[in-house]
Amino acid sequence: MSFESEKTMFEIYRLPSEEGGTFEVIYFTELTERNRDRAIARAMRGESFLSGFLRDWKKEEAKEAVAEIVDALNRGESLSPEEVRKRLAPYFPTP
Repeated sequence: MSFESEKTMFEIYRLPSEEGGTFEVIYFTELTERNRDRAIARAMRGESFLSGFLRDWKKEEAKEAVAEIVDALNRGESLSPEEVRKRLAPYFPTP
């Protein structure tokens, strides 16, 4: 059983144009000692699009939804952070 306090911190960000300009996602709470510094440095070079927390309950389903959104953004689909937030709302912790 997963408790509401169990959640995963994430951020969707866009890399600078000189690094491809693609949208990517980072799951901060899943980073290991080995990849943490490099992954965070890469994300910090980018421009934040949306960040927040996903409930660990149905986390894999939530990560699939995030991946679909990132793919759509990289195909040029025009989505605002508010639209993405609405799509992911079922996976956000309750306030």
